[in-house]
Amino acid sequence: MKSLGYPERDCYELTASPHRFPDGAHYRNEVAGIENFQVLEAMVDEAEKRQVPIHRIIATVGGATLLTDAELKDMAQLAAAKNIEVIITPCTSRGWDSGRQITTPEGIVSGMRIRGVDNMYYVLKCVERSLEAGFKGFLVTDEGLLTVLGEMRAKGYIPQDVIFKVSVFAGHGTPASAKLLQKLGADTFNPLADLTLPMLAAIRSAVNLPMDVYLALVDGMGGFYRFSEAAEIAKICAPVYFKFEPGKSEGDIYKTWVDTGYKAYLAREKVRQVQAVSDWIKRLAPELVCSAQAVAGLSIPKA
Repeated sequence: MKSLGYPERDCYELTASPHRFPDGAHYRNEVAGIENFQVLEAMVDEAEKRQVPIHRIIATVGGATLLTDAELKDMAQLAAAKNIEVIITPCTSRGWDSGRQITTPEGIVSGMRIRGVDNMYYVLKCVERSLEAGFKGFLVTDEGLLTVLGEMRAKGYIPQDVIFKVSVFAGHGTPASAKLLQKLGADTFNPLADLTLPMLAAIRSAVNLPMDVYLALVDGMGGFYRFSEAAEIAKICAPVYFKFEPGKSEGDIYKTWVDTGYKAYLAREKVRQVQAVSDWIKRLAPELVCSAQAVAGLSIPKA
């Protein structure tokens, strides 16, 4: 393992990461579940009131397919105006398409992989549509899809400034998995949400791409909070995106027919949680640096 560039054990010494974002920051803030323009508008309003930076949102997690062209463009324009990076989720995921194996008690172990070439084609067409709307970031749950997207970007079919974020649904939690994703073209990735600090430190020792670590998670996936560990996570995982996603369940947040007012309320609550974590880090480790809102290098939509 050591000769191949992997740690021999999880890193219990919790070595501080030598890596940083291009601006020198240790951490940035990511809010998930921004499903439409009204929810994004509420989040922006709350962030400005509280004067906390939101660098990235994970949008249309229920699937960009479910929004109209006009709705996608409206979101792109607002995000561009506010210097927010947007990671679009193309199409509907396995939780909502015709494949129901994953919804069974035993079938869930098969993971959120794409079923068949037709479904991959639909995802690629949704990526195309989202690019036309102005977005430059996409959530990927399947290593095969990541391979195709990476090859398309390398050949110029997808612009070079487009980024790919690997979702927690892909289920990766080791340094070897992280290195694989980096080789396949991932620009940032979300490891399993319940990894310990030594496990996270071990992953960081093997790769330098940004890690996206949950500090708040929906009840349906564990419902935990890691606010008190935020400073330690920033030290060992930098560059890291702190991810905030409270709520009852994934479906409760992402289905289009769920009241937008409730989603907007959750968006405001996520921003409040960002501020709480910021206050906590200032108390425990004031030397840690958070990126400014208008930091250069984010994959901001092109309005």
